[in-house]
Amino acid sequence: MTRGYRENDSRRYFDWLYYANIDLMAAKLLVETPLCYNSVAFHCQQAVEKAIKGYLLFRRHRLYDGHNLPWLCKQAMQEDNHFERWLDRASSLNRFYIEARYPADFLLQLDEHQVREILNATNEMISFITGLIHFDFASYRHKKPPTKKAEKKER
Repeated sequence: MTRGYRENDSRRYFDWLYYANIDLMAAKLLVETPLCYNSVAFHCQQAVEKAIKGYLLFRRHRLYDGHNLPWLCKQAMQEDNHFERWLDRASSLNRFYIEARYPADFLLQLDEHQVREILNATNEMISFITGLIHFDFASYRHKKPPTKKAEKKER
């Protein structure tokens, strides 16, 4: 069963790219702490997921549900065959959505080399996607959600 997208999920592709970059920033900060390597992997998975969803929203004007990176990448390949280059990396990152966040009998054990490779692959993929859309994270100003006061005025 999938969660479905929430009513308040943004329908603006640039919001998805903004949050993809925030996840990438979090991963870059956490990479200096070995105890956080699993969190780095999770944030990388999330960054790629949000970036692909942002791209698909940009191209198809439709939100996509789910966390399956290979499936999302294949959807993006239908719009631009250059995404084929990222399919293997998307498949590798896919496992970190669950494995990196929950305790298990056989824990995910990433070393520094692995986590830096994951981070580099994620950085390249995010750069590729933001380049296709011409999204500039540094100059983007995220809009704050309306306050309760503003919501009352609209009613």
